[in-house]
Amino acid sequence: MMATLDAHAVYDELLDLLADGADVQRVLAFRLSSLQQERLDILLEKNREGTLTAEETAELDTFERFEHLVRLLKDRVLQKQST
Repeated sequence: MMATLDAHAVYDELLDLLADGADVQRVLAFRLSSLQQERLDILLEKNREGTLTAEETAELDTFERFEHLVRLLKDRVLQKQST
């Protein structure tokens, strides 16, 4: 019987790896580039208007997953810093 993927465990391993060697200030200061932020703003506006294409919906989903990962990384870095 094949075990199912535990997505949380996979993310935890990656986050630990990144947080262990991270420059805390760089991680905490990380923001999207102005070009990427502009694209995200456009997608969010189109989402509010209900005019996203299927491709744009997938792109917005990618931004959302990326932002979630960055938030988790920032939290992990702060946790490791306080220990």
